[in-house]
Amino acid sequence: MIRRFYREVAVHKIDGGWQVALDGRGVKTVAGGAQIVPTAGLAEALAQEWSRQGDRIDPQDLPLRDMADYALDVVAGDVAGIAQTLVAYADTDTLCYRADPDEPLHARQLALWEPLLRHFEQRFAQRMVRVSGIVHRPQNQAGLAALHAQLIEKDAFALAGLEAMTRLAASLVTGLLALDAEAQSETLELWRAACLEEEWQADLWGRDAEAEERRARRETDFLRAWWFARAAQTA
Repeated sequence: MIRRFYREVAVHKIDGGWQVALDGRGVKTVAGGAQIVPTAGLAEALAQEWSRQGDRIDPQDLPLRDMADYALDVVAGDVAGIAQTLVAYADTDTLCYRADPDEPLHARQLALWEPLLRHFEQRFAQRMVRVSGIVHRPQNQAGLAALHAQLIEKDAFALAGLEAMTRLAASLVTGLLALDAEAQSETLELWRAACLEEEWQADLWGRDAEAEERRARRETDFLRAWWFARAAQTA
């Protein structure tokens, strides 16, 4: 931690968007660029992170700042590369890999995942291959290319949030559906659906306090990434 070096936190509208200022000086990203975000709502949330710091600044208590820096310093300069990373998740998407049909878990996966997967297919004009077992079966390459083309049209902030959600859920299907979700409750349902196998095993073999804490942190991170992506959307 470092000692707090500012007294006043403010938000200013400037060319290109909004920026948090600490004692009148605009916040910069890790790479040294101006941390300009596209909406006042996101800028206010960033300002709240700085305002709630005490005598010492806890870097781990600035998660939105880190996401904004990542969007500006990393994603904005490599949209195609980030999109390709996301497409790789679709090729091994969690929601496509099911237990064997004679296992009880399969019925639960079918009931919870199949409606989501069908909605995704309709929404993004895809046809996803379902797999029983863990042996990889590649998705249609033309379909993956079409997904890539759609992803590179998104802005850096949406992609940063989407990448975080996709990584946490091991599912681009989940990430993209969450990106469309307008309510946190809907997003939470998507997250818990993606965690079906993990929860199934915990119910079967017993719950561990440390594992439960890790799951809770990941859920918080998923919801924060969803909020970040939504808050960065301009009207």
